[in-house]
Amino acid sequence: MGRRSDHSREELYEMTVAAARGIVEAHGFRALTVRKIADAIGYSAGTLYNLFDNLDDLIIRLNGGTLDELFDRLSAIEGSGDPTLDLDRLLGAYLAYLEAHPNLWNLLFEYTRPEGQVLPKWYVDRVADILGLLEQALSPRFPEDRANEKRHAARVLWASLHGICSLSQAGKLEVVTTQTPREMARLLVSIFLTGLETTSTPNLPGR
Repeated sequence: MGRRSDHSREELYEMTVAAARGIVEAHGFRALTVRKIADAIGYSAGTLYNLFDNLDDLIIRLNGGTLDELFDRLSAIEGSGDPTLDLDRLLGAYLAYLEAHPNLWNLLFEYTRPEGQVLPKWYVDRVADILGLLEQALSPRFPEDRANEKRHAARVLWASLHGICSLSQAGKLEVVTTQTPREMARLLVSIFLTGLETTSTPNLPGR
């Protein structure tokens, strides 16, 4: 078993998060335990508690890294000013990440925090950054005086996509449709934007 002096605190932090990610990617988040992480990095379980408050704290950090990866992938897509094209590209990149890292996605959305535990501000801000990309893509459909509606519209769209993804991950999508998640995402964008065009006063909060 390695000694604490073998690595700096920063190195141990990176090693721990990387080991946790490896376990989740290979076996799913329910296989994640402090003991398995400690064994993977060659340190005692007590060392991990010098880095993180508990396993929940570590999971929040791991999920934060997943959010960063999602943001990096989505923000790399250059906007065209056409909401249909931009949203299609964003949702396509999102689904591609899910396909490549299904267990990280499951951890991000299926992990349940202990009751009463509040998400740190930095985590909430990272979620807001991703949603901001959807808002930006929707901007041509919303004048400046309807910024609140645009904000809510982006969240409705995100939640709708999450429903498609969740059914797909659970293997239940085929029960309701023969379409792929990508095809459904495209249809979702089309219907959503058509609804914004034909409804002069969308029934969204903030107006």
